[in-house]
Amino acid sequence: MIISVRLSEADTKLFKSYAKMNGMTISELVRSSVIERIEDEYDLNIYKKAIAEFNADPATHSLDEVERELGLK
Repeated sequence: MIISVRLSEADTKLFKSYAKMNGMTISELVRSSVIERIEDEYDLNIYKKAIAEFNADPATHSLDEVERELGLK
């Protein structure tokens, strides 16, 4: 897929400078930045779900308890 993005001169300069500083092309910079953003949002959503589940049932178990229950001890 090809994506076209319009940038101001200042943004273009910044993108090129950052990409060069990190030894990557602008395409690599944009791709990795977008993927990182998506992963961060995904992780945040999973975190929010886990916190909601914990708040609904705040029971915790020690490592020893888990190992015994799974038959690892």
